[in-house]
Amino acid sequence: MTTPLPGLTLVLGGGGTGGIAWETGVLLGLAEAGSEVLSVTQRVIGTSAGSAVGAQVLSGLGIEELFGRQISEEHGEVMPDFDASLAAAVFTALLGGKPLDVGARRRIGAAAVTAPTLPPEVRRAVIEWRLPSHQWPTTHLQVTAVDCESGDLVVFTRDSGVSLVDAVMASCAVPTMWPVVSIGGRSYMDGGICSPVNALLAGDAARVLVLTPLTGPMGASTLVELEQLRANGSRTAVISADDDAIAAMANPLDPSCRAPAAEQGRRQGRAAVEQVRLLLAD
Repeated sequence: MTTPLPGLTLVLGGGGTGGIAWETGVLLGLAEAGSEVLSVTQRVIGTSAGSAVGAQVLSGLGIEELFGRQISEEHGEVMPDFDASLAAAVFTALLGGKPLDVGARRRIGAAAVTAPTLPPEVRRAVIEWRLPSHQWPTTHLQVTAVDCESGDLVVFTRDSGVSLVDAVMASCAVPTMWPVVSIGGRSYMDGGICSPVNALLAGDAARVLVLTPLTGPMGASTLVELEQLRANGSRTAVISADDDAIAAMANPLDPSCRAPAAEQGRRQGRAAVEQVRLLLAD
């Protein structure tokens, strides 16, 4: 039997531009209420929006400054330009409430490769703006993506030989909305196509905190993953966007939702401090 990874594994899920702001707010709210979860975090697992937040909070920039970036009117985000019918087909599949099998992920990957989107260089500029540092952090960061051709989940780390910008850009490449990312001759899309959180990657962790902006059918698999982690001996806690936060992120791809989403996350982080203290208690 392997020894569980000490400290905290922080799992950050997908949720668009609004999700980035909300997760940043949650972490600030927890810190303000006395729970400095980042100081005890041994590993971060980031999917889609969560990959950007993971890279941000491990960049060396303080959570207060990162929050300030989210509520500022000055930003480098853009709205996607996409084919609504193609995107609807993808999200219809995701709203089924069950994880997509490999075959379904392959079909989505094939659509993503040929879908009309904004140019990759425009998207890259957004990701470069999001990341205060373009170097992999010293704290272990796992960034998830999905191989468009095989449908397999891929996990990028500092040992993968892939730049942090490329890894996060791939993890955030919502199929048919943002361009796929070519790495080593393979095309990659959003890690959320496999799971909104990919929490099962934390199966060796003693303590797991999951932040997830996605609820309802798209987030249904998160609860299943948490049950599996608990069955394997991990102590877990989850903070999900509540009704007010969801309302603030009505269109999570719209940069204008950043400030209200961040404030809602801050409120929820403060309210969840006791839950997190119990998770971290010896």
